[in-house]
Amino acid sequence: MLTPGSERAILGEIPSLMLSSGGPVDSANLVLALLDEGYERKTWHGPNLKQSIKGVTSKQAAWRPGANRHNIWEVMLHAAYWKYAVRRRIEGGKRGSFVLKGSNFFVRPEKGKMNEAAWGADKKLLEREHRALRVAVSKVLRTPRSRKLMRQLYGVAFHDVYHAGQIRLLRRLVER
Repeated sequence: MLTPGSERAILGEIPSLMLSSGGPVDSANLVLALLDEGYERKTWHGPNLKQSIKGVTSKQAAWRPGANRHNIWEVMLHAAYWKYAVRRRIEGGKRGSFVLKGSNFFVRPEKGKMNEAAWGADKKLLEREHRALRVAVSKVLRTPRSRKLMRQLYGVAFHDVYHAGQIRLLRRLVER
């Protein structure tokens, strides 16, 4: 049976972790690093969310693997929506204030809008939501409230990585 403090004796001294920037890892730095890697920073595990949509055309983004299945475009907007949802919880914003009507998944392309301009506009929405989330996270991490939100904060980074993998798989299926 472990007693308080005995795990250190069993495990020995755990080396300090360092971020790629060279700074020590604390929970705030770790959450920001996870958000960055899940969305746009170079990673060891393969493409992050932003890399997964790079070079995808509107036609590829709109392709569905089957009836009633989501496409790349919808998965990407789903990720944008959940960045908004977590940010709204942090900031205490009004529910239903997302720029698109609805929640969670949004049917894409919209009727008559299967073009690069519409695809590009929705990619910009993802970028804006990520930037706004990152600003909100860096502010809340400096407050005691961050402890209550921590699972959601790192969860949104994991969400990006999960959907980046889905998008990569859909890209492979489109190419067949």
